Amino acid sequence: MNTALPSYVDGALLAGLTGSVVQTIGLTAAVADFPAPVGALVSIEQPQGPGIEAEVVGFRDQQTLVMPLGNLQGIRRGSPVKLVRTTRTLRVGDGLIGRVIDARGRAIDGRPQPMLQERMPYHSNGILPTQRPRIEAPLATGVRAVDGLLTCGQGQRLGIFAGSGVGKSVLLGMMGRYTDADVNVIALIGERGREVNEFIQRELGPAGLARSVVVVATSNEPALLRVQAAYAATSVAEYFRNRGQQVLLVMDSITRFALAQREIGLSAGEPPTTRGFPPSVFAHLPKLVERAGRAAEGSITAFYSVLVEGDDENEPIADTMRGLLDGHVWLARRLAERGHYPAIDVLGSISRLMPDVTSPDHRQAAQVLRKLLAVLHENEDLLSIGAYRAGSNRQLDVAVALRSQIETLLQQQQDEQISLAAARQAVLELADRATTELTNNTSQQTTPPSPQTS
Repeated sequence: MNTALPSYVDGALLAGLTGSVVQTIGLTAAVADFPAPVGALVSIEQPQGPGIEAEVVGFRDQQTLVMPLGNLQGIRRGSPVKLVRTTRTLRVGDGLIGRVIDARGRAIDGRPQPMLQERMPYHSNGILPTQRPRIEAPLATGVRAVDGLLTCGQGQRLGIFAGSGVGKSVLLGMMGRYTDADVNVIALIGERGREVNEFIQRELGPAGLARSVVVVATSNEPALLRVQAAYAATSVAEYFRNRGQQVLLVMDSITRFALAQREIGLSAGEPPTTRGFPPSVFAHLPKLVERAGRAAEGSITAFYSVLVEGDDENEPIADTMRGLLDGHVWLARRLAERGHYPAIDVLGSISRLMPDVTSPDHRQAAQVLRKLLAVLHENEDLLSIGAYRAGSNRQLDVAVALRSQIETLLQQQQDEQISLAAARQAVLELADRATTELTNNTSQQTTPPSPQTS
């Protein structure tokens, strides 16, 4: 005779769990007699007012550690704790488009709450590796330097790597306005409160917001909500992808997601390892990133901004993200200081899927321009002090002659929209001009001078 209880009976038993707070440890509260699972949503009851929502983050010495989604004020020894929900879900639907929501899915744009009938889990396992179709079609971002020399595909994942104040947010806002994707999902994680409205009104604009879902968790909010905002944005993107749409997911920034997870891990008692980051940070990053990509129905093309501390490209989060992503776009401070916008260092950037989504002539043209940029970079010191003699290096001669045109190609005004076809054509034309100049230069150097008559 089978005496096992049905699963719904287990759920009913768990729903009645209660416990009490015995102490607070840093940002967490320890609850006795409360075997709730990690990730469960609980409520810490107060004598007056509503309960404080919290999440189970771990266990220590027969006690359950919960971290409030607000602050610890009002919690006292003996405060009763009850289980609210073991599985976290987010309400989703078309009503989210054009709206600004918080990490819990609540509208914060001053408009009525949208009517949403469907739900998505905050955490999912993503797509099985064997069920991921190949990425074969490009996705226009509207940024000429990216579409022309770092073309990305539908379902690709790239990082925007830069220090502070180099123009990451502005570049991501341009992508949100000008991309060919059906829906944008933009996560602003750990941003200053002042910057949220500035990004929405200035960088994104009304046209960009009209086809976007913006998920916000500012720097003053608890670490749990900053982490939850990243998962909420990814869940919203998955919902639209499952409906067969092409989604652009923009997350600014993945570094602040990692810093928030570090707070949670250290509060739960994890030992710090690499530069103060506990092991859970490096476990959560691939779990989040792997949920983006192409599926049989649609795709999520993801851009994650990575805040490089002290412009050190080998700091732990940047180094980890480079290994997880399908390419990276490096923003150079030296270019930003010269007023070169967007400050994309093409030589330090790469799109690993560009060969799969571009034509042979486009790839060849991009390689020609990369070589010219490389020779300019290698001889920058000689050129700046005027020590280079024209004619010494034919490739450098052509690069110097076309330098202003290359810089014009790589620069773009914030309100200037460029189509993918126009970016490709600009690269082809400039590369063709460079090839012609190189051919003429070679012919002039190899052809012997004609004899002079007396």
